Amino acid sequence: MQSHNHTLTQNCWMQGLLMILVVISGLMLFAVFCFLIWFSLPVFLTETSLVFSLQWQPEQGHFGILAMVFGTLSLALISTSAAFVIALGLNSFCLLSRRRWLVVILRSLLKFMAAVPTVVYGLAALFLLLPLLRNGLQLGSGYSLFAAICMVILLILPVICVMLDNITTPLWQQYALGAQALGFSPEQTYMRVILPHCKVNICGAALLGFNRAIGDTMLPLMLAGNATQLPSGVFDAMRSLTAHIALVIATDQGSEVYNSLFAAGMILLMSSACICLLSRSLVGRN
Repeated sequence: MQSHNHTLTQNCWMQGLLMILVVISGLMLFAVFCFLIWFSLPVFLTETSLVFSLQWQPEQGHFGILAMVFGTLSLALISTSAAFVIALGLNSFCLLSRRRWLVVILRSLLKFMAAVPTVVYGLAALFLLLPLLRNGLQLGSGYSLFAAICMVILLILPVICVMLDNITTPLWQQYALGAQALGFSPEQTYMRVILPHCKVNICGAALLGFNRAIGDTMLPLMLAGNATQLPSGVFDAMRSLTAHIALVIATDQGSEVYNSLFAAGMILLMSSACICLLSRSLVGRN
């Protein structure tokens, strides 16, 4: 009886500690929202025509960030789409392949890639990918949307793959034998049984990869060229919102250039919040 009471007391203590941590985290997130709203509202109310334009020419009084918004969305959408297709292919290989040793190596490699710092991908691209684009393919300086896309794919691919693997492996173990008894091939089992059962979770994995692509700073900063323009193709230079914040953060406080940071930060934070809410709604429907 005494041991049981001690266990209950310990559980209550742990629950209270977790509740305190949740409240603190919520208050900190709320404080960040309030901070950005407080500093970005004057920008939206007094400089809307300047901030929401395509021209970024501070010396001429143009502080538009729409080109950076478009560049960020282009980078995130293309990277997530490509990474998602590759992740589905790798996931099907892990489930259907009979070479289990190769599957073990592939899963270990993906988990290792998820732990690699972003700056390492950027340095690898600087010495391997950019010289290939610049000297081998004669594509200008090599700093482009395409270079950033290639490395962002490598960045978000392990995250999507690990989520898909955690979702589909238990379903495969549950339904594969029954589907085989009904005459389904392994490929048909994967396409017609496994994927339809976890389509909501698959969308959640894609949203997580998209959110990671939007929020990355180092790769667009190091590889995209940081040109404040609308890219007409994937081989043109561009600047993302995160790279813009990193580049302009040293500007004198109070200037109009500095104020654009709060608009960019507010857009990024609202995008992340919307993606999180959408993910929650998808999980609720599952």
